[in-house]
Amino acid sequence: QIQLVESGGGSVQAGGSLRLSCTASGVTFRYNAMAWFRQAPGNQREGVEAFYNGGDTFYGDSVKGRFTISGTLGANGENTVWLQMNSLKPEDTAMYYCAAHLHGSTWYSSDLWSGWGQGTQVTVSS
Repeated sequence: QIQLVESGGGSVQAGGSLRLSCTASGVTFRYNAMAWFRQAPGNQREGVEAFYNGGDTFYGDSVKGRFTISGTLGANGENTVWLQMNSLKPEDTAMYYCAAHLHGSTWYSSDLWSGWGQGTQVTVSS
């Protein structure tokens, strides 16, 4: 069973930075990908960035040039992903979720991910 634990959320003023971490446990294989999604109250869950085994990364247009995903996908189950968030804006305020192991080709489709963390709150004030 995939277990994901996020950390690093918090409150920051606009223009500030935060770094989120997500560590996986409960598996002994290498994930093919991990990703960050976010969801603000009243909105659908939105794909932020994805990190694939092999190093390819993909991002949503709303975070282009500001957020950077990185990670390690280990063969022995040591799967970790980080999200460096710079130049934060009030509209980045949301609950941020880590996702693991993609079944399909569209990383931004939340239905295609096998496991989810509980989320970490990010609040950006103006």
